[in-house]
Amino acid sequence: MNPVFLAELRHVLGAGAVLQDPLELITYECDALPHLRSVPAAVVLPSSAAEVQAIVRLCAREKVPFVARGHGTGLSGGALPVSGCVVIALSRLNRILSVDIPNQRVTVEPGVTNLEITRQVAPFGYYYAPDPSSQQVCSIGGNVAENSGGAHCLKYGFTTHHVLAVEAVLPNGEMAHIGGSLVDTPGPDLVGLIVGSEGTLAIVTSITVRVLRRPETVQTLLAAFDTIDAGGLAVSDIIGSGIIPAAVEMMDALAIQAAEAAVHPGFPKSDTILIVELDGPAAEVTALFDVVQGICRRSGATTIEVAQNDEQRARIWKGRKAAFAAMGRVSPNYYVQDGVVPRTQLPQVLNRIRQLEARSGLRIGNVFHAGDGNLHPLICYDERVAGEADKAVEVAAEILSYCIEAGGSLTGEHGIGADKSAYMPQMFTPDDLALMQRVRAAFDPQRLCNPGKIFPAPRLCGEVPGPYRQHPVEEAGLAERL
Repeated sequence: MNPVFLAELRHVLGAGAVLQDPLELITYECDALPHLRSVPAAVVLPSSAAEVQAIVRLCAREKVPFVARGHGTGLSGGALPVSGCVVIALSRLNRILSVDIPNQRVTVEPGVTNLEITRQVAPFGYYYAPDPSSQQVCSIGGNVAENSGGAHCLKYGFTTHHVLAVEAVLPNGEMAHIGGSLVDTPGPDLVGLIVGSEGTLAIVTSITVRVLRRPETVQTLLAAFDTIDAGGLAVSDIIGSGIIPAAVEMMDALAIQAAEAAVHPGFPKSDTILIVELDGPAAEVTALFDVVQGICRRSGATTIEVAQNDEQRARIWKGRKAAFAAMGRVSPNYYVQDGVVPRTQLPQVLNRIRQLEARSGLRIGNVFHAGDGNLHPLICYDERVAGEADKAVEVAAEILSYCIEAGGSLTGEHGIGADKSAYMPQMFTPDDLALMQRVRAAFDPQRLCNPGKIFPAPRLCGEVPGPYRQHPVEEAGLAERL
């Protein structure tokens, strides 16, 4: 990498905030999807929005690609470096800028963790609704990039429904203030465009989110079923009755086994468990909770456990939210996929996944937001066995094809990233993809901002090739050219 360029970075940030040692760079070669790896040319650690702006201006001038990174918990390779790039790690931008309870707003820097917002407003009786399973460690900046959801997205929506405004550095180094203090500001929804763009349009340097008043009552039950079909029927009947729970989660036998080994939540030994949570006014929750219990019994629940207090409720959710990491207790390696199917298609698709499990010889655990059909199959493999890692990727791709054939989507909350970009033509036409690229080009004509994400390569959507959109393997030699 150009030594003059590096010297300018050190002048802006200080020598200690520019990393080039190979051992230090390894930390940044992947996010939480470790089978995709690429070492960046350098990593920079800005401490302010002004420093981010200065870095981007230098990169734009020198035509150096850059990748923003939060806390590295993404599961789609959204923060995967490309060869010769600069990773802009935002972990030091971790300040709470303002807490405005009367207007139900909090403004934070992108390195603040998801759960920290709730901690800040909890003394006032408020909380931040989007709750990814990694909420203790994932950053708000990453949540904005991927439009993260969580267990309670069925009733409360995703990150995009809770972001009012962002301050962002555009790919040419200009600072933009997008959105405002109101829930619905006039004009095109540019905040909605930035949220979920996976860091390809701008680097967000502050975020204003809305927080919600804690509900009067929360009630949670856990129901066990002998078949996943019976659990799926219960979900359809609950939603079909007109009830919108705060959360409806399902786990299959392998996921239950893993959670028990890791955090001991006391789940029943069964083929499937269903977690249903209702919240709201006490009288309404009590009446609807009785209906939910009745539906679970009629659908064939073998066991129903109702949380009697906050401690029991926390135990149930601890088991569910530990499910991803817990798979390490039952498999040396695992690959988390993320797709969506219509609720009514859940039993059909899950049965196809079980047939695929038998055919492939790889165990597949299933953990999913059943209320909105967001599947998270966990494909177990052993990278020490020749060919198993590649087979896991093939199995994941086949599961995504099931989702699309059922009328669903490639992703519900993890994003496309580098992991699923090749499958975009299965869901979108060439014209669709070309239009998306025109939007991206309006923000980033040089294609320097998080290249290689979302869009397929080789290009199938008719756009003019850019110099930094190839897969990392195809970019050999880029570092030497910079």
